Amino acid sequence: MAETVEELTMDYEEGGILLVKEVDKAVLTKGAWATLIFRYQKWDAAKEAYGPDNYMIRRYRKIKGSYIPQSKFNISSADQARKIIDILSSWTST
Repeated sequence: MAETVEELTMDYEEGGILLVKEVDKAVLTKGAWATLIFRYQKWDAAKEAYGPDNYMIRRYRKIKGSYIPQSKFNISSADQARKIIDILSSWTST
């Protein structure tokens, strides 16, 4: 388990293959509760290549010195990400 926010990752390896590859991340909040947004890609075994970018927001809680995942929200497509951006931009521009 990660002891710092910087150590948190989406990378997931199984059988020597990196099935989920973190491309980028941003820390939205730090502290006893941490919120991060990740950009990642999944390995497509049939194509032997990584698929398109995916996005996920994850919340972690620090318990006994380690961050434990508490919740997550998967942004299902680039189109959905753009809609979220547009809505939040309109809400925060007032």
